[in-house]
Amino acid sequence: MTCPQLTGFPRFRVLSLILSLSLGGLALPAEAAPRQPTDDAEVLERLPSRAGDASNRELVALRAAMAAAANDPLPAGRLARRYFDLAMARGDPRYVGYAEAVIARFAEPLPAGLLSVRGMLRQYRHAFAAALDDFAAALALDPELADAHAWRAAIFLVQADYPSARQECAALQALRQDVLYGSCIGLTQAYGGQLDGGYRALQEALASSRDPGNHLWLLTRLGEVAAWRGQPALAESHYRAALSIGRDDGYLLAAWSDFLLDNGRPREVLSQLADWESSDTLLLRLAEAAALLNSRDAPRLAQTLDERFAAARQRGDTTHRAEEARYALRLRHDPQQALRLAAENYAVQREPRDARILFEAAIAAGDPAAAQAARDWLRDSGFEDQRLRSLGRQSTPGTAQARSPTGAQR
Repeated sequence: MTCPQLTGFPRFRVLSLILSLSLGGLALPAEAAPRQPTDDAEVLERLPSRAGDASNRELVALRAAMAAAANDPLPAGRLARRYFDLAMARGDPRYVGYAEAVIARFAEPLPAGLLSVRGMLRQYRHAFAAALDDFAAALALDPELADAHAWRAAIFLVQADYPSARQECAALQALRQDVLYGSCIGLTQAYGGQLDGGYRALQEALASSRDPGNHLWLLTRLGEVAAWRGQPALAESHYRAALSIGRDDGYLLAAWSDFLLDNGRPREVLSQLADWESSDTLLLRLAEAAALLNSRDAPRLAQTLDERFAAARQRGDTTHRAEEARYALRLRHDPQQALRLAAENYAVQREPRDARILFEAAIAAGDPAAAQAARDWLRDSGFEDQRLRSLGRQSTPGTAQARSPTGAQR
């Protein structure tokens, strides 16, 4: 290797993190603007911590290591990566800003490790082309940088470019990264019309892994795939196993909450997400559950979401369009606005969840032509989830369209 790997982090957090991109984080106030401190010792803000959380001590140690190492990029990369992991776990994008500030301390050309972390940060901003360039540059310096291949695969999955994703999976196999390969090919197969094969590959990766972080991600995806296969009891067992690991993970909580909502269990969502209002993606699920239960808190939760989305629009932040489309459809009952947002989102992100909100909004708005791109994807990919295939049929021009009272398919 021409550049040392960043160490001290789960080896397969990468797909989990990139695939949670469409899930929102805590929005900063609309008037907030970035400011470059003049003193490295200046405290800009103290972020909240959870009871018994060792992250603050870990960050103090990582910052001290970076300061002591002067221009050494390795400890800086570790700190930036840890900030990024915290952003994904807690749904708080301020950590991404801190990671970007760490990377900005170094002049071009960056070493492979920092290029890889910068690629992660760029894909968080949905700058997918720039992120792919960073990962390619990192691999040119260090052909054995497996995380870069995994991130590229993840971006290709978000873009529904399954042949390119398979090439990255093959690169991981060539590097003898068995867990990474199994996770990569399993999800690629599941998205590409092979749910059974994808499920088996994810199971094999789980059996081969000894890392709890890998287990959490793999169990979460096994839960999703089992639900797509029409096996809710099996899906629930996987989700509960992932939750029992006891680690904060915004993607897991969002997927589990969606499963509960789809199965008519909003009260459990209220209990699960009671302490997670700081994350936009989880606040959305919480607000949906409160609305379904006619909770006294429902108007406040919906209004808080409205203010956060308004602040994001004022900043020019378009990374949360799928979440805002779902909010517009299910909580504000505005199918036309939901359809506009869902279509804009689908031009950038084409995962199953993105197709679903586009189908739901097109059905509710009575505009089946607007969902043609998602129907094309469903046909070409062969994606096998029966709920999504039913929505695709309902959104076909000339088909009678059934609507729920909220305008969303359940």
